[in-house]
Amino acid sequence: MDRNTLIEKAPVVNAPLKRHVFVCTGKSCSSFGSEGVLETFWKVLADKSLLYGKRGSLEGSVLVTTCGSIGLCQVGPAVMVYPEGVWYYNVQPEDVEEIVEQHFLQNKLVERLLARHLPALI
Repeated sequence: MDRNTLIEKAPVVNAPLKRHVFVCTGKSCSSFGSEGVLETFWKVLADKSLLYGKRGSLEGSVLVTTCGSIGLCQVGPAVMVYPEGVWYYNVQPEDVEEIVEQHFLQNKLVERLLARHLPALI
């Protein structure tokens, strides 16, 4: 498959992404309400024109996807943000606005929710 066909079939490979947010929707995190966290990320980011994809736009800079367990099962819902390698724990829907404003727009970690900050691999 050539590059143009790839971009046509999967435009995400050419997207202007700055961050990728993973919201755990595994069994434990779901029991702590991770679906509400996921929905709130989609809404807040879309409202700010930051969300990439079907719920946002092709110009969005943040991709939000679900994932399974990341090892924070007992303190979920868990959220990972890349490329920074930030893991947040016990994230509630009401925390999402703060994460977007402080972390994504001001480049400051939300320390009270910080579980782990991995060094950049790039």
